[in-house]
Amino acid sequence: MTAQHADPGDNRRYDDLADIQQMLARYAVAMTRGDTEQVLAVFTPDGNYSAFGDTYPLDDFPALIAAAPQGLFMTGTPVVDFADDGDSATGTQPLCFVEHSAHALRIGYYDDTYRRTPDGWRLHTRAMTFIRRSGAHDSGRPHAFERTRT
Repeated sequence: MTAQHADPGDNRRYDDLADIQQMLARYAVAMTRGDTEQVLAVFTPDGNYSAFGDTYPLDDFPALIAAAPQGLFMTGTPVVDFADDGDSATGTQPLCFVEHSAHALRIGYYDDTYRRTPDGWRLHTRAMTFIRRSGAHDSGRPHAFERTRT
């Protein structure tokens, strides 16, 4: 799979980029508003989220959101690379999260995979990397979220 950047003569790629950016904006707004249903709507049904040293299926996402601090999700424009098939892509999107009660910051970035679906572009995988004050980049503490394992 070879990554392709948008070609100025290819309007479809620009439409795809706009669709992906809007989908990611819906994610950030829904996270800010605590709207779990809308967060889940931007994923493929078989999608997953990685953070805290683990990968979570979408069934775990509502509990993960409920356990997380609430606040403002400010995301930047993603860098997107399209696969040769035109129906999948990868991307990286910066994030600055501001916790609502103390205005404490968390910064980092998401590494994503995207898929074109009949309902438009959707996240297939989203992996969070935190940037620490030390400058370290990591996925978080494994004990930050507990779930029942079956």
